Amino acid sequence: MARIRTPKPFEVLLADSDLAQITPLLGKYGATNQDGRYLHWDKFIWRVDKGVDPTTAWLATKIARKAITKFIPELTAYKDTETFSYCIPDSLYAQLHHIDKITGGGHAIGDAPFITSGEKGRYLVKSLMMEEAITSSQLEGASTTRKVAKEMLETNRPPSDKSEQMIYNNYLLLKKAGERRDEELSIELILELHAIATYNAIENEAVPGEFRVDDDITVKNLYNEVAHEPPSHETIQDRLESLCRFANEDNDGLHSNQFMHPLVKAIVLHFMIGFIHPFGDGNGRTARALFYWFMLRSGYWLFEYVSISKLIQEKRSDYDTAYIYSETDEFDLTYFIYNQVGVVTKAVDALHAHIDRKKREFYEFMEWIENSPVSKVLKQGQLEVLKDAVKHPGKIFTPKQLSIDFDINENTARSYLNKLVDEDLLMATKSKKGKGILYVAPADLRTRLKL
Repeated sequence: MARIRTPKPFEVLLADSDLAQITPLLGKYGATNQDGRYLHWDKFIWRVDKGVDPTTAWLATKIARKAITKFIPELTAYKDTETFSYCIPDSLYAQLHHIDKITGGGHAIGDAPFITSGEKGRYLVKSLMMEEAITSSQLEGASTTRKVAKEMLETNRPPSDKSEQMIYNNYLLLKKAGERRDEELSIELILELHAIATYNAIENEAVPGEFRVDDDITVKNLYNEVAHEPPSHETIQDRLESLCRFANEDNDGLHSNQFMHPLVKAIVLHFMIGFIHPFGDGNGRTARALFYWFMLRSGYWLFEYVSISKLIQEKRSDYDTAYIYSETDEFDLTYFIYNQVGVVTKAVDALHAHIDRKKREFYEFMEWIENSPVSKVLKQGQLEVLKDAVKHPGKIFTPKQLSIDFDINENTARSYLNKLVDEDLLMATKSKKGKGILYVAPADLRTRLKL
């Protein structure tokens, strides 16, 4: 990976500049280019108009950015004078508005019969939470195949190796973030999330739920190059206390004189865990959990279904570069915010596509099965089992698995399955390994349904 060019500090540029040369450029070079891109000096230098001095154009751009910059006094970098900041140019406002619009209460999605408020956890959350748990773990180095990982989570079997343990931990981590969404951020909560993320899945001498105790740590990029050296371990406690104050501060603009968009704030929390790097391992997993925690805490319930790790993994180089851009340009978080808002936009769009696909599948199945009299005596959960059984002949269902999928007790799940056996739509057989009953999807289920 080519070395990223670092811009000179704003004060140095200003001191070395000729104001007569800058003035004509102030209206031409804004916070972003004409395409709405927030360019770092590393890219900006190649996109200056012919005949214009790149340094002067860059200074004009920086002046435009300074005019809309907001500082976060609670968050400092390596020195107390190095304060993190960000700005929201129009192109970023537009993306935030788009996300708000397509996640606005989830009304469009909530119209689907399989995702009503009382049934949210039954048909969609679990599968998408699995997706995020698997990909988030792969981003950290887990090597288990997606098929095996999904089988483990679906059947609730114990992890068999460290990679599976990482995936299982991430699944529990996302559940915990949702469970504690109503609490304020505390160091105790950060430590608990880290302990869950790293249980039996640590790559070095780090201890689950404990801060690192030395500075023998660096952050590598995709090419195994040193991309970041975290601040001293002696400052971790103070930095996280400041981060908690920042997270818990009211920035809704209604009860204070400051507004920070919840998604922007969640992204800053994500970034700061990566920057502080309070743990010897598991920082990325903890950072992403805090992102979800804050979005759910802020009322964005749809984010219970949004998977971001897959998109980060696909563009890992862009993710790493956004971190470096922010750190090398006077700790301007805008670069990382743009990167993550782009990831979230794609993730939410993918969710809508997923929902549309599920809707079509469900309606097609309901239209297909309505010719069978059995549909009149079955509950919606049983119809979901049938849909899965038609799609996967030979699949084995168990009360335990069903109770997890539908968030019901095992006795209710068993009654669901027994009803399908009574209707001659599933076959019951004894388990070879125990006394339990297994329920098998017959190969001729379509015929049995008389379709």
